[in-house]
Amino acid sequence: MEKEQKAAQEQATYEQEPLNTEPQEEKVEQHEVNEHQEENKIEEQEKAQEEQNDELAAANAKIAELEAKIKEMENRYLRLYADFENFRRRTKIEMEAVEKYRAQSLVSNLLPALDNFERALKIEADNEQAKSILQGMEMVYRSILDALKKEGVEVIEAVGKPFDPNLHQAVMQAEDSNYEPNTVVEEFQKGYKLKDRIIRPAMVKVSQ
Repeated sequence: MEKEQKAAQEQATYEQEPLNTEPQEEKVEQHEVNEHQEENKIEEQEKAQEEQNDELAAANAKIAELEAKIKEMENRYLRLYADFENFRRRTKIEMEAVEKYRAQSLVSNLLPALDNFERALKIEADNEQAKSILQGMEMVYRSILDALKKEGVEVIEAVGKPFDPNLHQAVMQAEDSNYEPNTVVEEFQKGYKLKDRIIRPAMVKVSQ
């Protein structure tokens, strides 16, 4: 009797449980749908990554272009600055030279007059009137030399000095036992220099 009741209960439990009526084919289709969705998701991620890589590459290219332009502008600025500094330095040197040698033109124009004074002062005066005139000329000559000296003009030393082609212009050579060879023994025309610039070399005779 107990066996029959137990069998009847199992039969009732079996009848109460819902039957799994989902077809096997629907499970396969759902699995395929899930796989397709996963593939689409991966493709979208890859596409997004490619777009990000493209944007990054474009940004890097733009940065490189801007850096190249900045470098070019820096080089141009440095060249312009160097040119300006060279121009400023040349201008300063030229201005200093103009200031330093401002009397050069005046000295050059006065040299013929000084030569005439020197030739006139070598004349022997034979009377008091001539001596007085020569004394007056000598005073004027000395005054001119003093004024030029204040501007930096100096007479080039010649007689008894070793011949220097930068200071002397040799127009004659002669034997002279009183001087060492290659020594200035006579001066025909005075030479002048303005500070460190030769205005006119001295015209001289040199011993052999």
